[in-house]
Order: sequence, then structure tokens, then C-alpha cells
Amino acid sequence: MNSQDMQVIGLCRFSYPALGGFQVEHDSIEERRAYLYAPERMDDRMRTFETIALPGLKAQTDQNFEFLIVVGTCLPARYREQLEAMITDMPQAKIVAEDPAKHRPVMKKVINRHLRENSELPSLQFRHDDDDAVAVNFIERFRAAADDCSGLLAKSASVGIDFNRGFSARPTTHGMLSAPSFMPYYGVALGMAVAPFVDQTIMNYGHNKINQVMPTVTYTDEDMFIRGHNDFNDSRQKANVKRVNLQPLDKEGEAHFKLRFAIDSDQVRAAFG
Repeated sequence: MNSQDMQVIGLCRFSYPALGGFQVEHDSIEERRAYLYAPERMDDRMRTFETIALPGLKAQTDQNFEFLIVVGTCLPARYREQLEAMITDMPQAKIVAEDPAKHRPVMKKVINRHLRENSELPSLQFRHDDDDAVAVNFIERFRAAADDCSGLLAKSASVGIDFNRGFSARPTTHGMLSAPSFMPYYGVALGMAVAPFVDQTIMNYGHNKINQVMPTVTYTDEDMFIRGHNDFNDSRQKANVKRVNLQPLDKEGEAHFKLRFAIDSDQVRAAFG
């Protein structure tokens, strides 16, 4: 079993109007669309996607992966055009439009539809929010972890692979605010190896419960993620959310973000100014 031959596939739900799947619920699909496609929110998501989420993915040291961006068929044309423009230099990326449907089943369907047919090797799958970032060597480390776990992969239907050290961060007109974060089994830089001919996917499980349903391995040796921390996080819309003390990056911190995540603080300042 050689991880270099495995298919790596990532999925990003970009303002997809799912039936369920949000911590903030709405009474109708019309209300959900109105919330998701509000101009202020969409402008923020577009800026964040372009300056935070995409740079590290475009700069991966291992370019052999696929990245599916799931949107609603009802996404306004101007936003679809913006997304298309953002990924013209990213051959790994593909926009997938789906009608509103139940969250987990439709995401499972999207991933399984894009898996190689008749592959006898496990697939490596990861989910990615549109305001998060992974380190530029995430795909390389993901494959190496699969090699480390070859014994587990050989006898398990699925194995969780978790990189749990990074930052919480927020883009502002003055640059990035951040705080070091240790987040076991969070949604970012968390992947799963799935045995061939198994239809369960990374989207079948809540990220914080993945270690309850399969064997997992964790790595904590280097910064591997940035967890987006902003006013439009779905996870931040409820009361009693724990606050994080974010501080401005200094020059050394900006250099670290550029090296690890390909995030250009000048670009962030320009986009959010």
C-alpha cells in the first residue's frame, strides 16, 4: 500500500443551503437562502475564502489532490462568477452545484460520486470550511500519516487522522489577529482514510465524535491549521460561545503565516480595508 497512489479528496461547503447542518436553524429554505446570501455576509465570505482558505491549498507541496467546492444551485450568478475567478489557477478545484437537501447525505453523495471507480486503495478525505486554512504541507503530511498507519488501514474500514496544533485567527483591516490553538478533532486539518468500496465518508461524522467511531491517530509536532474566528462563523452565532483572546501578529508572526499557510498579511489588509 503506497499513499502516493491514493486519491486525496477535500470538500468545502460554501454557503450551501442545506436542510440541517447548521447550528443556527431557519424555518424555511427561503429564510436560509436570505441569511446565507445576504450581501454583507457573502462579501465577507468571499474575501476570507480568497485570502485565508485558498492560498495554502494552492501552495501545497503535494499538488496531487482534488478539492470540491459545494454550492447551491440557487447561488446568485455574481458569486458563482467570483468563485470561478478565484480558482482559475487551481486545477485541483471544482465547483459542484447541488439542490438544497439534507446536509450529510448530499455531502456523502458528492464525495462518493468523485471517488475513483474500482480503486483497491483507501481514499484520503478531508473537509474544509471556507474561512479556515491548512499548512502548505498538509497533503504531504496527510499521505505520510497514511503510510505511518498502514497496519490500521489494512484492517479498518476507516481511520481518522488529526493534526491538532495551529491557530485561531481573524482577518482585519490591520492584518491578522491570532492566538495559538490546540484543537483535537476539530474540523480543520482533520482527515480520514476510507477503505475501498466503503461508502462512509468524512462527512458522515461530526468532527468532534470521529474518535468515538473509528481508530484515530493525532499529530501535534507543527502548526497545521488556522481556524477562522469571525462574526459570520456558524459556530459563533449562539450564546455562551467561548471567547478567544486574539492579538495582532508581529512581523515574525506574519512571516510564519506566510511560510506555513501562504497567507499574505498585506493582501489581507487590502482585502479587509
